[in-house]
Amino acid sequence: MWQTYYTPASIDEALRLLSEYGPEARIIAGGTDLLIELRRGDRKVCALIDITRIEGLDRLWVEDGLVHLGPALTHNQALASRTLLRDGFPLALACWQLGFPQLRNRATLVGNMVTASPANDTIAALVALDGRLTLRSLRGERVLSCAEFYEGVRRTALAADEMVTEVAFPALTPNQRGLFMKLALRRAHAIALVNLAVVLTFEQQNHREIVAEARIALGSVAPTVIRAREAEAALQGTALSEAEISSAADLAARAAAPIDDLRAGADYRRQMVRVLVQRALSTLRQGTERAAFPARPPLLWGRSDGRYPPVTGDTLSHTSAGDEPVALVVNGEQVVVRGAGGKTLLQMLREDLGLTGTKDGCAEGECGACTVWMDGLTVLSCLVPAPRAHGTHIVTIEGLAREGHLHPVQQAFIDEGAVQCGYCTPGFVMAGASLLDEIPRPSQEQIVAALTGNLCRCTGYYKIVRAIERAAAHREA
Repeated sequence: MWQTYYTPASIDEALRLLSEYGPEARIIAGGTDLLIELRRGDRKVCALIDITRIEGLDRLWVEDGLVHLGPALTHNQALASRTLLRDGFPLALACWQLGFPQLRNRATLVGNMVTASPANDTIAALVALDGRLTLRSLRGERVLSCAEFYEGVRRTALAADEMVTEVAFPALTPNQRGLFMKLALRRAHAIALVNLAVVLTFEQQNHREIVAEARIALGSVAPTVIRAREAEAALQGTALSEAEISSAADLAARAAAPIDDLRAGADYRRQMVRVLVQRALSTLRQGTERAAFPARPPLLWGRSDGRYPPVTGDTLSHTSAGDEPVALVVNGEQVVVRGAGGKTLLQMLREDLGLTGTKDGCAEGECGACTVWMDGLTVLSCLVPAPRAHGTHIVTIEGLAREGHLHPVQQAFIDEGAVQCGYCTPGFVMAGASLLDEIPRPSQEQIVAALTGNLCRCTGYYKIVRAIERAAAHREA
């Protein structure tokens, strides 16, 4: 899928490699879209440049009234940030509704933006928040608005030698409220049929709350995420009466230019724009938008802090045809694997280390059967390049038992009869064990949310949930 995998320790080195390879190179962070494109042959690259080991690139901070997001900030890190909940709530909500925990532990916000699908959830939120992207190369630096950055379906203004080094947007002020909403074919891990983000600025006039400014961004209804400008203009100066909300929703629906595809028809999407805008505006009028965010979302960070350790020193490189070592700790033992430079972590675990408990299901991040822990975070091993695992600590299903005793989650699966064909079981067990390390006594809602990245084709979900509840009770006792 690639010839050389680079792990630089600085942005300058990453930019040097981009300049050297040009269009034959690609920046990789989470890789949750890129690896699938490479596997399917939709994209061809010579070099992958991994920026996730560069210290400080996963930061989120506020400076001079702007919220700044680093290029390696994952969706789970973002939604766990109290700063983002306060100053960029629509984006936090978009992160929560994107994918599932294992995916969000690798997928980055900047990667979601650069992929440039009009259905990508975080783009709509950042458009509504008036986001700006900083692009950097050896030639210099430039800052683009979202409107300037996006040029079409999966097309951006990013040059071959540039990388996005930062995304920033104005922090919400006390008189601003915002919301993100999404319609999809299922409640989790689904591409949006329609998504939208709304940010309203209010002011007091004659003891009434009046809309001073409105921003409405619509996704999955045009080649790029668009603004519903006529609807925005119609809302200014209103008190959000039912009639004013209905009129704005009609104008937003008229702004949409959706397509027919396998997931939905254009007419349906247009009607759903009307419905979602009406719901969003009604929620913001009531001031109840924050009820949509869970009090403690499960992140599947186990006992970790949700961050990957950086690397120092010289740039590492692994070639797909070479024998450069991938050295790592697996289930507490130091191992060195050669000849895995072009493989995924899943392939290396199964083919080179004989750890076949981690299952190869979809190989596209859809089923969760390949779930493992990497540096304490729960991830999908099919979407982790093997070279990325160099210097990490990996735990697989084989490493859960201790001194001949099964992990409480493993034992609970047996006691509750939560195993049917068994193929999905290792992934469920790994996710469940991580959840209990993070939240020892989870609610049923938290258990369900934690397991959204794992599919059981035998539909044994009720017993699986009961097994996690049983394991939690056992550990508490």
